[in-house]
Amino acid sequence: MCYNPGMTKPIATNKKAYHNYLLSDRWECGIALTGGEVKSIRAGSVNFKNAYVHIEKGEAFLYDLHVTPYREASFMNDVPDRPRKLLLHKREIAKIDSKVREQGVALIPTKVYFSARGLVKVEIAIGKGKKMYDKREDMKKRAIEKGLKRVMKQRRA
Repeated sequence: MCYNPGMTKPIATNKKAYHNYLLSDRWECGIALTGGEVKSIRAGSVNFKNAYVHIEKGEAFLYDLHVTPYREASFMNDVPDRPRKLLLHKREIAKIDSKVREQGVALIPTKVYFSARGLVKVEIAIGKGKKMYDKREDMKKRAIEKGLKRVMKQRRA
């Protein structure tokens, strides 16, 4: 598994993925972008709505990641929702593809961020859909944690 825990602050996070899926294995991968798209991502104009990863002919592609066109780029901006190629090693792609095929799970993009070298990176994870009762359990846990934090904060003051 090729995951970099020392990443910088995420530019965009797919909050729906954490709510709708149980995420397991994670990979960090590069993404093929144009110059205007990189500037737009740096400005934070990224939307994950319905984004997913699909492997075709030994290559990984990211679909439906909306990158708003950079206004100052030029009149030749790319389509905001075009498929973008993810940059992974062939062995990693083969490993990911075998897991997805045998387990019947989905590949979900979870974060977009800049690496320490200034390159745009995408974190993808294997996600298995949550049932409704799992989602309710998570909501209860968050409410309890929030209440505990509030009480602890009041006691400190």
